[in-house]
Amino acid sequence: MDWERVRIFLEVARAGQILKASKHLRLNHTTVARQITALEKSLNTRLIERSVSGCTLTAAGKVLLAAAERAESELLKVGSNIGEVEAITGTVRVGAPDGLGNYFLADRLGALASKHPGLTIQLVPLPRTFSLSRREAHIAITLDRPKQGRLILSKLTNYTLGVYAADSYLAREGPIGSQADLAGRLFVTHVEDLVYSQALDYASVLGRQMSRRYECGSVVAQMEAVRAGHGIGILHDYAAQRYPELKRLLPDVKFVRTYWLTSHSDTHEMRSVQEVHRFIAASVKAARSVFEPH
Repeated sequence: MDWERVRIFLEVARAGQILKASKHLRLNHTTVARQITALEKSLNTRLIERSVSGCTLTAAGKVLLAAAERAESELLKVGSNIGEVEAITGTVRVGAPDGLGNYFLADRLGALASKHPGLTIQLVPLPRTFSLSRREAHIAITLDRPKQGRLILSKLTNYTLGVYAADSYLAREGPIGSQADLAGRLFVTHVEDLVYSQALDYASVLGRQMSRRYECGSVVAQMEAVRAGHGIGILHDYAAQRYPELKRLLPDVKFVRTYWLTSHSDTHEMRSVQEVHRFIAASVKAARSVFEPH
C-alpha cells in the first residue's frame, strides 16, 4: 500500500472535503482526487462517497482511517524519538480557551519555545473546542471534562471569576455596593450564540439585573472593554489581577470553574508533546494561588 496515498486519504477523511484537504496538503484538488481513486483501485473497494456537499467514509473507509491513524501515530513516535536523544524537536500545537491562552500560556510557552531551538510550539487560544482525534491539536485544554475518546486526561486547576469595573467607570457612573446597584448598568459579556461550553453560563446570574448589554466574542475583547471603562463584566481573576485599574466588585459573587489538560494516546508518547504537556502542568501548579486567589 502506497503510504503517500494513505496520507492524502487521511487528510481528506479529516477535512471532509477534497478541496479543503488539497489546500492543507498544498496539492491541486484534481491530484488529490486522482490519488484517492488510485488508492481505491489498489484496494479494490470504495473508501469515500463523494457529493457536492463533501465526502463521507464508507465502512471500508472507516476501517482504513482507524488503521492509518494508528500507523501515523507510530511514525510520529519514531520520528519524535529519533533525533531527539539530545534535543527536543518538532511541532506541538496547543489548543486552549482564549482567556488561559492569552493571559497565561502565551508568556510561559514563549519561554519554553525560546529554550528549545528545534521545537515549534503553536498556541491556538480561541473560544472553541479542539478535536485531538482529528489532529486539530496535540494538546487541548478544555472547560468540560471529556467523556469519550482515547485521551490522556488530568485536572489542570480550578480557577475563579468575579465582577469587575474600571476605576474610570466607577468614578463616572458611581460605586457598586450591592447587586441592586447593577440596575441600568452596561453589562460587558459574551455572545450567546458563540458559547461553546456549559461552563460559560455564569453571565446569566447578573444578566437579570443588567438588561443593557455589550456582547463580545472573546475574553480579550471583554477585558479590554471593561478596562476602557465602558461597563461591568465577569472576568477571570488571574487575568484581571494584571491590571491595577480594575476593581473587583461584589465579593460575595464568585464563580469557580475547572481547566482539564488532555492529549491523545496516539501522540502523547512523542517526546516533544510530553515536554510541552509536562511544562504546562508544572507552570499551572506553580501559579496555583493566581488561579484560586480567594
